[in-house]
Amino acid sequence: MSDRWLYAWGLASVGLGGASLVVPLYVVALGGGPVTLGVLAAAAAFAGVPGALGVGWLADRTGHRRRYILAAIGAVAVSLAVVPAVESIPVVVAVNAVLWFAFAAALPVLTLLVVVDTPESAWSDRIARLNRIQGIGWALGLLVGFCVVLAGEVAAIPSIAAQRVVCLVCAASAGGGGVVALRSLPADADSETGPGPNRLRRAIRGASRFGVRGASFPFTPRAVDPRRLHPRRFVRRFTPDLALFFVAIALVFAGFGAFFAPLPAYLAAVGFGDQAVFGLYLVLNVGAAAFFGVSARLTARYETMLVHVGALAVRGVAIPAVVVTGGALAPAALVFAAIGCAWAVIAVTAGTLVTRLSPAVVRGEALGVYSALSAAAGGVGSIAGGWLAARAYLRAFGVAGGLVLVGAGVVALLRWRVRRRAADDPERSLYSLDSTE
Repeated sequence: MSDRWLYAWGLASVGLGGASLVVPLYVVALGGGPVTLGVLAAAAAFAGVPGALGVGWLADRTGHRRRYILAAIGAVAVSLAVVPAVESIPVVVAVNAVLWFAFAAALPVLTLLVVVDTPESAWSDRIARLNRIQGIGWALGLLVGFCVVLAGEVAAIPSIAAQRVVCLVCAASAGGGGVVALRSLPADADSETGPGPNRLRRAIRGASRFGVRGASFPFTPRAVDPRRLHPRRFVRRFTPDLALFFVAIALVFAGFGAFFAPLPAYLAAVGFGDQAVFGLYLVLNVGAAAFFGVSARLTARYETMLVHVGALAVRGVAIPAVVVTGGALAPAALVFAAIGCAWAVIAVTAGTLVTRLSPAVVRGEALGVYSALSAAAGGVGSIAGGWLAARAYLRAFGVAGGLVLVGAGVVALLRWRVRRRAADDPERSLYSLDSTE
């Protein structure tokens, strides 16, 4: 299969990366405050959950993967073109929800398509390639926004006009991706010729957890095979260790949502222009991308839970530190870089821990629950963060950081439980947790 269609999704990802920041900035320019931004982020999160879990299942049942991907890219392009044409904040919120529904819906279908007609030994590499292209496109979208806003400042164009241009450029990139996809996506084949779900889950676990987009975006759906999810079987095999880790996940991602949802409004309030905001988000995402290799080495060398707790602690402290930097660009950039680097470690270790804490027979379901739970918690946190930020940004970011630190404490408690159990039974290693199968 030709890889040309992967670059089509890369072009769409440029639009998505730019949209992840320019739409909140546009809402602020229209008069929206932190509460509105919380609603904006929450609507995107709640719209994305059924997109991620439902459309992939439909695509597999019908075998119409090509048309679902084309529809998703088309929805992204149209949504981005509509945003600058309206000045009603509720309409922008609704259009933004459609945009991220389409994004979430495309992920599982893309993951299924990328391994069709590919030897199983190459699945992990193929999925990793898809994620690399998507991550690069996401970062390029932020860079495009930075360059367009900079050009607008040089030309003395009002900031809201520059934001509309960014939206149109992102829409054009997504539209170009749609044209390339139309010409290069393989024809739909019989769904029965696709890879087996259990083997595909293994490949997904090994290659799809390194999401750069999650570094600065509270809604981060993951590519999980949706075809044979069994909720009843999952509940029967649900272990106390996994339950405790999911409590931590809910707390942590609620904290992320409470921080990132009102963040654009805070940055504007302390005097950062759009150019500086795009630059800070770019630093955050590039820091995450650059640190993934280090994260993998740390995870290989030290206990995964210990590394995970450390990364959560760094992010939990860095989140309220953003307020301490005030309007100083250099200190803010350092804090943003630390937040991005911490995400790289969290992204690597969280997926690994879900896999290790889950009985093998329900690992696919566990990863699906992790994806849905993190998105839903991010949505709830976004609303709470926007409400708190309307009263005081320090209060909102303090609560956000506190939630992340409490989540780190829950993981530390889980580590203590596992170590005590291992001490009571020396034959069980720290991560010999599959006896519940």
